[in-house]
Amino acid sequence: MTLATMDTTMDTGAGITPTHMITAEAPCAAAPGLLHTLWLTSPTLPVGGFSYSEGLEAGVDAGLVHDEHSAGRWLTDQLHLGLARSDLAVVAQAIPAWRANDLARIAELNHWMLATRETQEFRLQTEQMGRSLMEWARSLGPLGGGVLEQLMASRLQPPTYPVAMACAAAASGASLSNSLHSFAFGWAENMVQAAIKSVPLGQSAGQRMLARLVGEIPCAVEHAMTLGDDDRQAFMPMLAILSARHETQYSRLFRS
Repeated sequence: MTLATMDTTMDTGAGITPTHMITAEAPCAAAPGLLHTLWLTSPTLPVGGFSYSEGLEAGVDAGLVHDEHSAGRWLTDQLHLGLARSDLAVVAQAIPAWRANDLARIAELNHWMLATRETQEFRLQTEQMGRSLMEWARSLGPLGGGVLEQLMASRLQPPTYPVAMACAAAASGASLSNSLHSFAFGWAENMVQAAIKSVPLGQSAGQRMLARLVGEIPCAVEHAMTLGDDDRQAFMPMLAILSARHETQYSRLFRS
């Protein structure tokens, strides 16, 4: 008898009922796609997302964001008007392109991302996070599931973050919907933390804002999945102005 097959007994009050001890030796089923999306959106993923506020800090400096309500409204607007129509829509199109090994399509989406970054800060952010995700894949070696090899074969100079993240999501085996929800939630976590630090706000306020964003994310994902090449857009003039001002802002915590 081994630990994997050892019988134990449990007194249920009506008699002795045999049960089986489950140990590490017993075969286990997992949901690798789901686990990978949780991994990819973890704050511990070393891509540097925590160092960017995506214009929020400039909004605080301008007095446009000053409390929990204004911060929550800001992030909700940015989710629907910015992320859903741009980065999230690119991820939605890049995942099937990576799975089909359509490198021409990948290059096209990557070029669109670079061309539509409205300020230097926004462009540097997507380039830096894309390169960092590539280095993350390099550090994993064989555990990376071929992500590094795909990114290198694409010859993107440089890979933008949404396109690189789509590559990792495509390799994970996760569904398109789960991948997009995870991408959006990872963005929401980073942005809520940026609000907590820059407004500043307490952790309870941050949790209430995150709860609000969680309720908004499914609609944002659904919208992103309906957008074609002629529908994607990155057009938020006030945010672009604030981002440009942030480049020379006297005091700041974040890189954007």
